Amino acid sequence: MLTSEQIAGIAAKALDDKKARDVKVLCTKDQTVLADYFVICNGTSSTHIKALVDEVDKQLSEAGEPPIRREGLRSDIWVLMDFGCVIVHVFTDEARKFYNLERLWNDAQEVDIATLPVPQSQEA
Repeated sequence: MLTSEQIAGIAAKALDDKKARDVKVLCTKDQTVLADYFVICNGTSSTHIKALVDEVDKQLSEAGEPPIRREGLRSDIWVLMDFGCVIVHVFTDEARKFYNLERLWNDAQEVDIATLPVPQSQEA
C-alpha cells in the first residue's frame, strides 16, 4: 500500500511526463478531511486532458492504487480523480482560473514536486 505522499508523487510525475501545465501539489492534511494532497494541473485541450487522466490512472493502477472514482470526463473542462487520500484535478486554463483552487486552499502548503517520494518501480 502506498502512502499519500507516494500517490501524489506518482500522479505529479505522470502529469509532468505527459506535459501537463503548471503542476502543483498542495498538502491539505491540516485544512480538510477530504484528502491529504490535491494535485492540480492544466491540459491544453480535451484530448490532452484525457491523455493526462489516462496516464495518472495507468501509473497509479499499476502501482496498486486505482482511482476510487473519476468525475467530469464528459465535461471537457475539469476532471477530478479521487484516490482517497489524494485528489487529482485536471483543468482547462479557463476552468482553472475560474475555480481557482489555489486561492480556495491558500492555507495549504505547496509541496515541491521534486521532494515527493516515488517508488522505484515508478521511476523512469
